Amino acid sequence: MEETRFTLEHIWARLDDDNCVTIGITDYAQEEWGEVSEATLPEEGDEVVKEEQFGVLISSLGKHSLYAPVTGEVTELNEEVLENPEIINENPLTDGWLIRVSISSTIEFDELLTEEEYDEVLRDELEMDEDDEDDEEEEEDKEEEDDDL
Repeated sequence: MEETRFTLEHIWARLDDDNCVTIGITDYAQEEWGEVSEATLPEEGDEVVKEEQFGVLISSLGKHSLYAPVTGEVTELNEEVLENPEIINENPLTDGWLIRVSISSTIEFDELLTEEEYDEVLRDELEMDEDDEDDEEEEEDKEEEDDDL
């Protein structure tokens, strides 16, 4: 019964059969953030709270805070990611998972974005990026025209 949901902060959460949620970053996030070189994650037994920071990834493009998609107790960390963070870039949706969290209820999980909703968010973000690029090009063209005058 594994189901994956998403957040606006580009975190995925997979509800596993044992009422645990496995958490990681999306493929979009790893592409946007660049090559991950370091991961800071909570310890087993720590509590994470929905929408609060639970970790940090350091990449070639900066420092990225990670926000919990659900509230629960950390039951497992991906030790492999701590030792070899580049795994996140290679396969963020499987081998590059970050933590597993035991949850008492699926209510918060059910409130997360479905894959279809997340895809729509990505389409909107990509359209905004394209609009920004078009605006920049128009601005450059206008500046060039002004220089010609």
